[in-house]
Amino acid sequence: MSGEACKRPGCAGVIEDGYCNLCGHAAVKGAAATSAATSAGPGVSSREHQTGSQTGSHRTSSVITTGTGSTPMSRASSGTRRSTRSSSRATRKQLGAGLITLPDLPSIEPERAIMLDPKVPERKRFCGRCDTALKREAGFCGKCGMKYSFIPSLRAGDVVAGQYAVKGPIAFGGLGWIYLAFDTLLSRYVVLKGLLNTQDESAAALAVAERQFLAAVKHPNIVGIYNFVQFGTEGFIVMEYVGGKTLKQIRQERGPLPPAEAIAYIHRILPCFAYLHRLGLVYCDFKPDNVMMERDDVKLLDLGGVRRMDDTKGDIYGTVGYSAPEAGAGPTAASDLYTVGRTLAVLLTDIRGFSSDHRYTLPTPQEEPKFAKQESLYRFLLKMTAENPDDRFVNAEEAAEQLLGVLREVVAVDTGTPHPGSSADFGPDLLALDSGHEMRSAEPDYAYLPLPAIDIEDPAAQAVGSANALADPERRVAALELVRGRFSKSREARLWLAAAQSDSAAYAEAEALLKALGEEDAWDWRVQWFEARMRLAQKRPAEARKLFDQVYFDLPGELAPKLALGLSAELAGDLTVASEMYDLVSQTDPGHVSAVFGLARCRFRSGDRTGAVAALNRIPPSSGLFLRSRVEAARMLVRAEGSALRLEDLASASALAESLALEEINKLTLGNQILTAAVDHVSSKAMAAGQSAKDLRIMGRPVNERQLRLGLESSLRGLARFMTGDERIQLVDQANLVRPRTLL
Repeated sequence: MSGEACKRPGCAGVIEDGYCNLCGHAAVKGAAATSAATSAGPGVSSREHQTGSQTGSHRTSSVITTGTGSTPMSRASSGTRRSTRSSSRATRKQLGAGLITLPDLPSIEPERAIMLDPKVPERKRFCGRCDTALKREAGFCGKCGMKYSFIPSLRAGDVVAGQYAVKGPIAFGGLGWIYLAFDTLLSRYVVLKGLLNTQDESAAALAVAERQFLAAVKHPNIVGIYNFVQFGTEGFIVMEYVGGKTLKQIRQERGPLPPAEAIAYIHRILPCFAYLHRLGLVYCDFKPDNVMMERDDVKLLDLGGVRRMDDTKGDIYGTVGYSAPEAGAGPTAASDLYTVGRTLAVLLTDIRGFSSDHRYTLPTPQEEPKFAKQESLYRFLLKMTAENPDDRFVNAEEAAEQLLGVLREVVAVDTGTPHPGSSADFGPDLLALDSGHEMRSAEPDYAYLPLPAIDIEDPAAQAVGSANALADPERRVAALELVRGRFSKSREARLWLAAAQSDSAAYAEAEALLKALGEEDAWDWRVQWFEARMRLAQKRPAEARKLFDQVYFDLPGELAPKLALGLSAELAGDLTVASEMYDLVSQTDPGHVSAVFGLARCRFRSGDRTGAVAALNRIPPSSGLFLRSRVEAARMLVRAEGSALRLEDLASASALAESLALEEINKLTLGNQILTAAVDHVSSKAMAAGQSAKDLRIMGRPVNERQLRLGLESSLRGLARFMTGDERIQLVDQANLVRPRTLL
């Protein structure tokens, strides 16, 4: 086609490399080409420019499986965002929420950011309308005819709006060049971000006027907007200069970031999205390029793509690999959260096929070891980037709250230091409120699981709380029936009535209520929570496990679902998953004492006597169950089942028992158990084979059979003094049987 005359009316140019050497237009390929639109607006590599009428690309669904073999539930949806309790909780206003410390990043001198050779590489030149690759720096798209230019239109020395002296270009974005300028009136550096580049000054003025709503955006972690100005056929946002490094630059320099650091950045930026969404705005095109780290904090940059949620006609900007599949039909708060999730995934890992095979999916834990190690983090990412927008978090506040919980877990595991935090979704571990008798073992029991918080916005909230204070399940049922009668539309009244019915074994009634509540709102995780508790009450732990597992998908930052999943797995006989969940919970917050006792039970049953005792050591002395944990540790050291018993275990149990401030009867009972195990051990063939007992003493006795029998006899007789009737006679008889034989 080169050398052919240009076919555009009135043009005498010649086509060279597909373009006219006179008018600059692409060669005419048909009648439609002669009337092609010529509105300007350059594109950039991998950036999508979508109109409101377009829909997202189709995504093929794939089965999602976590490292523990779990798959999130697929819920039916009517296509509208679910209505549940919204979160207005504020997260800690500090990078990393005070859980980690990141080195300060000094601000870069403004003029050092100016590009010496401001050119857009050919590999990044794409048409902003049809995404066609473009060879020239300026001209007309050969596919759609749109005029484009990758050459900076402002030059150093230009003064925009009589106030902003241009210093030079510092970056190229989806809407054109971004320039550094100096505000001559206020003596400060600013950034000029392009809004529109056309051949029509009136259109540029209109674009400036239409973006005035951004002046309302005032947030400490969002780049400040100072003004909106026009320069010829271009409109600009005048923004605060932030001199640091973008997350993209940090990621490029260092590779995948440690989980705690990546989480800290995203957790800090989520409140910006919550703020924008409350203003009725959507960001649209979030990615690592758009967050700047400066000194000890981060800022959200580039508000050029921000638009109103109710704007159905404006252009939509997004980037391949980051944009949600439905974003082309109109961005929403849910599609914004999707971009945040994808950004976090990019900071954490190298995703092969990010814009192709994994354009809308995440690597599996089998493909990405970091996801296999960080189960809660992976589940958070799965929820943020769920295919169905309704399956994502309700809002940015909820996402930030859950991500903070994930951060606590990650830091606790990495450092070996617990990082407990309060929960707005659950109450405390109920075993911690029931110190009970120190001599009673802590057995697996669903009754100790934390209970969901009552929705205080429900009209029946106060009445439900009063009814729940009744300890007797049947009385509680009766009281909640009255509450439901008074508040017939109250969701809380029906939900907690179902819970009380389950506790009183009225399973059919409870199941009917829970089924109706689930049909009303398929995303209310509390329905699944109470159904799972009921399954445990019915001795159906495998069914309960599936339900608790889904709650873990919905609330990946909460400890209660992990605790419940561990309990149901333990009762179902899966000690591996049970141990993993108990370990995560107790490392993060040993105040969840059910997890500590559960981990000890699982380790002991798996033959790890030492690990079981180490688990119990996590309970701090300040806990009401500390003494109970010490007694349990001593018992585990001497119990016959589990791993082979050693003399060192017996000596450790003895030292532990003698250090405890127990009532005399309890001290005698524990000592009796230890001495019984010691007598059995030293009289066994294993002891006879030659175990060394040098310098060891058990309950004050040297380690030989005669001395240990004398100690056990004394312990039994001492215990008999506290008993009456048959119990006393039995103890005396046992004492006579164990005492050493003597020669007459």
